[in-house]
Amino acid sequence: MPGRGCRPPGHPLLTVIAVLAAVEVASGVIQGYYGPVMVDIAHVHDVRYADLNWLDACQLVFSALVVPPLARLGDLVGHRRVLLAATAVAAAATWGIALAPAYPLLLLAWTLQGVYIVWLPLEIAIVHRRAEGHPDQGRLTRRGAAILVATLELSVIAAAVAAGQLADRLSMTTLLVVPAVIVTLCLPLLALLDEVPPVRTEGRVGFDWAGLALMALAVLSVLGGLVLVRLLGAGSAPAWLMVLAGLVLLVPWWRHEAAHPDPMVDVRLLAQPAQWSIQATSFLIGMSLLGAQVPLQTYFRSDPDVHGFGFGLSAAAGSGRTALYVACLAIGALTLAPLSRILGARRAMVAGCLATAAGYALWLPLHGSPGAAWGVMALIGLGTGGLVAAVPAAAASVAPVERIGAAAGLTNATKAIGGGLASSVFALCLAATGSDRASAGSLEGYFAVWTICSVAAAAAAVVLLVTARVAVPADPARSPSG
Repeated sequence: MPGRGCRPPGHPLLTVIAVLAAVEVASGVIQGYYGPVMVDIAHVHDVRYADLNWLDACQLVFSALVVPPLARLGDLVGHRRVLLAATAVAAAATWGIALAPAYPLLLLAWTLQGVYIVWLPLEIAIVHRRAEGHPDQGRLTRRGAAILVATLELSVIAAAVAAGQLADRLSMTTLLVVPAVIVTLCLPLLALLDEVPPVRTEGRVGFDWAGLALMALAVLSVLGGLVLVRLLGAGSAPAWLMVLAGLVLLVPWWRHEAAHPDPMVDVRLLAQPAQWSIQATSFLIGMSLLGAQVPLQTYFRSDPDVHGFGFGLSAAAGSGRTALYVACLAIGALTLAPLSRILGARRAMVAGCLATAAGYALWLPLHGSPGAAWGVMALIGLGTGGLVAAVPAAAASVAPVERIGAAAGLTNATKAIGGGLASSVFALCLAATGSDRASAGSLEGYFAVWTICSVAAAAAAVVLLVTARVAVPADPARSPSG
């Protein structure tokens, strides 16, 4: 095994980062390419716009469940190996999306594609290991992460614009093959990288598979119950009993995690107000950041002459909305540091939550104004962008040193679960009226979506304010598990 202080052999760090940046280009394509053509996907598969929300709901919940075991597996067998395997699964799923003959197969492929969520954490771990032995390992890791994130954001914008321009020029199958080809091209690049042998630790406890299984059962039971509500109606007792069963399963899960020597989720750490307030914020912000993207896309594309609402934008014009939003996310993240110096880290997060809440609340009176909608989306992007950067850092700052990575990584899982559950609720809101295929839903359904997003962001601000006095950095010398 490589000793500490010995720089691992293999490709130069810059070459490694360049290869990983190519993977982030593929990640950006996955995240930005489909949005402008979601309405077209609904038309091809003859489904209601509301049903598009189930694509995100299932993918987000699946991604929240696979990140912990895959990240842990990277520590055990090598991060590059797991990244290669995860990329292969994502490539196969992306081809499945392009070639799916029916909506159920599209839903399955879309769900499995969610494995791409683990790419960035694994890539940062690879950069960290490759920089091992260098006196500026931490600085090199941060710079590498910054390059990867910048590549991702630029790729999301480029992918959205490209999809909008290609939508009227290519058939839907050809259009969806483009991201499949791009993801597939990452496989030979990753195969060329050398693997850094994992660090072996004596007495290491195995992965908490029982904890993962209990959490998966709980989350999938709640999601499955919501799917049954969609299929059987809001008056279905079995559907709500399934939701209740999922919530009840959280009790044995919590007890198991509290007793495990190396839990997947350190619930004793999570029980501290300084930590749970950050994780709750991540969950609540995930509802709008991840859950509201499909409703926003379908609203922009809905024809007001047909549905009575929407802006009737083409795929190309809709891609401009995505580009503006992602650009404002990046600006919000970049302004986090100066804003934190002026207001303090927690007040800066509160400001981001309030900006997000205000943005979604403004949708209610301004939903009929295309010009005002651009300003509203910019406000939401600026507020949410700061939170995307601040929440993981805040979670790490109130965690003991041996749990910093786990605490920061948990924010991704809670954000994804919040987005996944919100997507399923939004699907129910938009499907509440009418059963016609390719229906855009109702304006009241969109009002419900925007209201939920606004209330969730405002609730996050309240949580942060109420727990501000206990939000102090944890003592690195004391583990909450000890």
